[in-house]
Amino acid sequence: MIKLAIVVPCYNEQEVLPSTNEQLTGLMAGLVESGRVTEESFILYVNDGSRDDTWSIIDRYAHEYKAVQGLKLAGNVGHQNALLAGLMTVRNEVDAAISIDADLQDDIGVIADMIDKFEKGCDIVYGVRNARKTDTFFKRFTAEGFYKVMKFMGARSVYNHADYRLMSKRALEGLSQFKERNLFLRGIVPTIGFKSDCVYYERKERTAGESKYPINKMITLAFDGITSFSTKPMSYIMGIGVFLILFAIAFAIYSFHSYATGNVVRGWTSIVLSLWFIGGLVLFSVGMVGQYIGKIYIEVKERPRYIVECREKGSDDDVKQD
Repeated sequence: MIKLAIVVPCYNEQEVLPSTNEQLTGLMAGLVESGRVTEESFILYVNDGSRDDTWSIIDRYAHEYKAVQGLKLAGNVGHQNALLAGLMTVRNEVDAAISIDADLQDDIGVIADMIDKFEKGCDIVYGVRNARKTDTFFKRFTAEGFYKVMKFMGARSVYNHADYRLMSKRALEGLSQFKERNLFLRGIVPTIGFKSDCVYYERKERTAGESKYPINKMITLAFDGITSFSTKPMSYIMGIGVFLILFAIAFAIYSFHSYATGNVVRGWTSIVLSLWFIGGLVLFSVGMVGQYIGKIYIEVKERPRYIVECREKGSDDDVKQD
């Protein structure tokens, strides 16, 4: 048997927590009863500075359920940092930890399969969607495009995998050695290098509450993923610059030839278009370089990625039911 922790980052999840807790505690009880995990296994809800009643609900569950614990962060630090906080909190306490979002759109039914693969020697087991039927066309198109761009840029990632995964204690220790502040766990975890495998499932629709990843956050996450694991965008910009220089030389030769033969084209359209194009490219290039410099600026300050306010485990006297 293994000691397991299920880490659930939460931000304004008061509407889904009752259903989530019922499902996860039932799952954990079943795993304990079947002898798959020890009775000391637990669920850790990480409150990421929620503005609603999320923490009060978590605190209540921690006193009512033996298998439930709560971790309260001092402020909102974002999904990736909140998830990391939970994983780093449990890494020295368990044999393996599973991360999953609070809405439980990811199928908890494959957790037993994850444990099977862990017991067969896998340190990392990825939960991978086998289809995107519940997504809108726009979300499906952009998500699949993101994974393809990541691959094209040379960044390692698991196709159609988000942050639903099992990690062994050894893998969690490896993760703790990554010190960057610009977190993109989907890219970091595959670089750890231990033996890994995948389980496949069909993602469900969200039953309550709102998605915590609107389009602007999805774009930010995608950009962070690309710029955190690849310098190829800068190389491509340099390549475009070289091409434009060669084009300018060729155009200059053509212009001199036209002037010498008296075949000068009157007008300014081509000049204006060229100026706008080159100006736009320069601004884009400077902005791209600025993004990388900005990331360096954030890293060198070495500010904490999260601050834990408190951890709530409850006590045996508090527990009313499992």
